[in-house]
Amino acid sequence: MRVLTTGLLSLVLAGCSAATVLGGEELNVKPEVVVSLRDLGPAPELGNEIWLNADQPLRPSNLRGKVVLLDMWTFGCVNCQRVVPYLRDWFERYRDRGLVVIGNHYPEFKYERELNNLRAALARLDISYPVAQDNERMTWNAYGTRFWPTLYLIDKQGQLRYSHIGEGRYAETESAIEALLAESYP
Repeated sequence: MRVLTTGLLSLVLAGCSAATVLGGEELNVKPEVVVSLRDLGPAPELGNEIWLNADQPLRPSNLRGKVVLLDMWTFGCVNCQRVVPYLRDWFERYRDRGLVVIGNHYPEFKYERELNNLRAALARLDISYPVAQDNERMTWNAYGTRFWPTLYLIDKQGQLRYSHIGEGRYAETESAIEALLAESYP
């Protein structure tokens, strides 16, 4: 058995064929990988009132039993744009298993504050998962976010279990999603 620890995530490779490349390259592991994630405390609520691609505001307290992937982003950020294809893919692939993807849009520049510009960016980037406009940085501050993009995973109990700043670590993030989806919920 091999144990690989990267940040908050420990991968236990037990008898499965896994190609692991360290040094910032992609980590490819088979689904037999067991992922152990630390409890980072209760996830703060999302107080945003303006939502796109959602019929009503989404609140983690109303999403118990689901795994929530929260993406802190802004549409003018090239690093954020590069993460979007992965978010779209995870949204499509795992939503029937209980994954909820939420984009929290906190603007860096004045033009990003305009709701019509955000709508246009969602169309251009082909984003169909829910996005909250966070011009007042309510959710950004509640999570203590400092950088775009930052991803958070919230488990079925409403506990924050994973965070990642920047691009990359897509296989690690997906392994964390799969592990959280596999956890039981009363």
